Formats: sequence, C-alpha cells, structure tokens
Amino acid sequence: MNSRCQFGNGKRTQSDRPSRMENPKLSIFLVNLFCILSLCIAIESPQYDVVHTESDFEIRFYRKSTWMSAPVQDLSFEKATKHGFHRLFQYIQGANLNWSRIAMTAPFLTSIVPGTGPLHSSSYLVQLYLPVKFQASPPLPLPELKLKPCGWEAHCVAVRKFSGFARDGKVIKEAEQLATSLSRFPLVNATSERGYAYAIAQYDSPFRLIGRVNEVWVDVNAADLDGCKSSAIAAF
Repeated sequence: MNSRCQFGNGKRTQSDRPSRMENPKLSIFLVNLFCILSLCIAIESPQYDVVHTESDFEIRFYRKSTWMSAPVQDLSFEKATKHGFHRLFQYIQGANLNWSRIAMTAPFLTSIVPGTGPLHSSSYLVQLYLPVKFQASPPLPLPELKLKPCGWEAHCVAVRKFSGFARDGKVIKEAEQLATSLSRFPLVNATSERGYAYAIAQYDSPFRLIGRVNEVWVDVNAADLDGCKSSAIAAF
C-alpha cells in the first residue's frame, strides 16, 4: 500500500459484497449493544512515554503505530465523529476483506482541519488504533466504507485532559487553552505535519455519564526534551 492519510472524500467504489451501511439505524443499535455487552473496555492502546509534565498539559512520546482512518467532511465535530466511528465499528465487526473480528481499542481519535471543506465546513479524520495483532498487516476494509490504514512514525504530542462529553463548543475551547499553554512554553513548537490543527481523543463509552476522560492532542517538535524526537508521519 502506498497511500498517504489525507483529508477529503474519495470516489465511491462499488463492491460485489452486500453493503453493511444499508441500515444505519440497525448499525447504531448494534454499536450501542456492543458497548453495553463489552462495557467498551479497551484491550489495547498506543504505547507512549511521558517525557515532560506541566500543570495543565504533558508531552508524550508515542511509538510507531498503525491506525484505521475514516475521512469525513461535516459542519459539526460531533456528527463527523459519530459518522466516522460508525464506519470504523463496522470494520472491526468484520466488514473487511478477511472478515476478521478486531478487538475494540482506545482512544478513538478525531483530527480536525477547520474550514477546509465546502461552505467552510471542516475536514475530519476519525481514527481507531489497531491491536498489535494487526499492526503489521491490517485487514483491508470493504470499499464502500471508504477507510484506509494510516501509519504513524514515532513522534511527540502535547496532551491536555478534560472531562465530560466532547461537544462542539467544548472541544474548541479546550484546544484554544492548550494552544495558549504551548505558546508560553519555549521548549516546544506545534507542528502540522499530519495536516490538521488538533485532535480529540475519547476513551469512554457514550453510556458513561461521570468520570469521562477526553484529551486534546497537538503534534509538537520538542527536540530539546529528553526522550522526544521530531514528529513525522509515514506513508502507507
């Protein structure tokens, strides 16, 4: 595979297998049922080391990893996240060329590029970390899902945690607060090598009402920090 993770919609491809997107209400019900039965407990997460901590954010060094991604264009972060996760959920439930069932992981990540779509809508990339078993060779998704694997090289990320539900207005506010904190911290510079402004990581089931954990992620160049390397993204 030689495709780079990019924002924007590709052409719809027909498949000789029946589409799993024909009944979105049923699929949403199955997502909810899956979360209830499994309690949305993530078996695996991407590996990282904390290389620096401030009062309101930390710098993490993430190891090389592979994610499955769903490009979405929408005016709403929340709607884009739901649509992208819906497609990713179908993929891990077997909507791939191997018909493989893939364990749920955490977090699922929504990367945001404001105002790049039609009518000043935003472009989003909803991503799910793949378990170690599938890191080297991810099962290919069914074409109608319009998903693609996205490879990350080892890189550093500034992370700000926040609670509650990740609503449209709230994620913007939290991202602005992280940007302000980074502007006052001389050892890092925010980067956009993956083509987005920031990302929102969500760890919890929609059924969890209290104690929710979310994070704002921003790629940074922090070469002066021990344990941190320059950010880069590999093309798959």
